[in-house]
Amino acid sequence: MQTRKLGYSDLHLTMVGLGTWAIGGPWQWGWGPQDDQESIRTIQEAFDLGINWIDTAPAYGVGHSEEIVGKAITGRRDEVIVATKSGIVGNPNKPGTTMRKMDAAGIISEVDNNLRRLNIEVIDLYQIHWPIPDEMIEEAWGGMAELVKVGKVRYIGVSNFSVEQMKRVQPIHPIASLQPPYSMVRREIEDELIDFCAANEIGIVVYSPMQAGLLTGKFSQERLASLPDGDWRRTNDQFKEPRFSATLALVEKLRPIAERNGKSLAQLSIAWTLRLPAITSAIVGARRPSQIVETAAAGDWNLSPEDVAEIDTLLDWHTAQLS
Repeated sequence: MQTRKLGYSDLHLTMVGLGTWAIGGPWQWGWGPQDDQESIRTIQEAFDLGINWIDTAPAYGVGHSEEIVGKAITGRRDEVIVATKSGIVGNPNKPGTTMRKMDAAGIISEVDNNLRRLNIEVIDLYQIHWPIPDEMIEEAWGGMAELVKVGKVRYIGVSNFSVEQMKRVQPIHPIASLQPPYSMVRREIEDELIDFCAANEIGIVVYSPMQAGLLTGKFSQERLASLPDGDWRRTNDQFKEPRFSATLALVEKLRPIAERNGKSLAQLSIAWTLRLPAITSAIVGARRPSQIVETAAAGDWNLSPEDVAEIDTLLDWHTAQLS
């Protein structure tokens, strides 16, 4: 699979990385029940396909996702770049929920829990999960920089930060990467984030390129109604009307583009995010081996200029439906 260099770092990521939000199982923002053995098989299938990096967080399943990743990479550590996060941890007073921990001392102490769950000695990419509270991001970033200094972390990055927030922390320690949401129906990073990152040697690893499954062609009104009670998508704005129906209509208009290329809609949605050289990699979630087998192939598909132009026209149509 093709790789791209992550910002100023020496990490070369495959253009598709495996995301592990859903394999955390039931929690405050989970996707419902998940079989752990199937999760491990999915992770190992990703490595077998050539994917060389995995993204997790202590928030996902309140530590459970990191534990599953730790089990899956045992004996294969030299094959995988491990990315995880800081700033959101499990709430010991309310099981299944999370709490913010953005003080420098807290971040420095919490990394040992990340390392224990992952069963590794050093984290390749450690990211601040959310810049909340905003007034503590400099302190939190100082703690992250200290972890690089003591050798527990190789590189540090940010997730869900604005340009102004990155400007505030960049003088403390260089930012290796930004992890923002990006999909055909969530394009906010095109306004200024992409240009800023390109100008400052900050890699971009986008999440939710398939918009939590909405752009895969496998969603319908019936499927939405059948989601388990613990699935966060039930309350997400992208799955509410009129946006939900407008996006389903967009997907049907995109289907002929995927079909004439012999690809799936999931592959099309991922490849579209990777059309820009400034995007280092797209994080794709998977709960079963068959899912990552399908989506991994998007990492080697370069969309033609004609396909990109046709998609742009359809995205303008989608925007008009919601204006």
